Amino acid sequence: MKQREKVVPLATGRVLEIGIGSGLNLPFYNNQNVKQLTALDPYEALWQENNIAIDDLGFDFQFIKASSENIPEDNNTFDSAVITYTLCSIDDVKKALHEIKRVLKPNGMLIFCEHGKAPDKSVERVQQLITPIWKRLGGGCNLQKDIPKIITNNGFKINDLKTMYIPGWKPISYNFWGTARPN
Repeated sequence: MKQREKVVPLATGRVLEIGIGSGLNLPFYNNQNVKQLTALDPYEALWQENNIAIDDLGFDFQFIKASSENIPEDNNTFDSAVITYTLCSIDDVKKALHEIKRVLKPNGMLIFCEHGKAPDKSVERVQQLITPIWKRLGGGCNLQKDIPKIITNNGFKINDLKTMYIPGWKPISYNFWGTARPN
């Protein structure tokens, strides 16, 4: 939650959240800066587990049952896109980032917080060993994704990037967070 608290308040204007899940990011949006939030997730049942009063958010809210690989929105619609702990489980990351870039305004901002490939070889080896099992247990989560490389290779320029191991078991706790703009 501390990682989410670092990035979600950066969102402004019309916002697209990819993989809202049960709504863990909702308390961190700044209702002085957000006009409207469109929340996207392919699993509506998970969204139904949210316990946030949508009417009390202070901005317009819309949930759409859809995948990030096929965003049902027009080009150049959003000022910000927020993605937290979701890239690890998206099968076609290239297509998802292409879609996010398509729906972001040319000066829009991608705000991200993800876990992924650790810089330490010993930890990376453990990630390689456990990822096949972890994917089955963790909803498709791949621990070995090189998040900055994925973002920059798919149409974005990273403006700000921070990394660290957050508290917890190292193979699942290496985090990347920051912002990027469409190239």
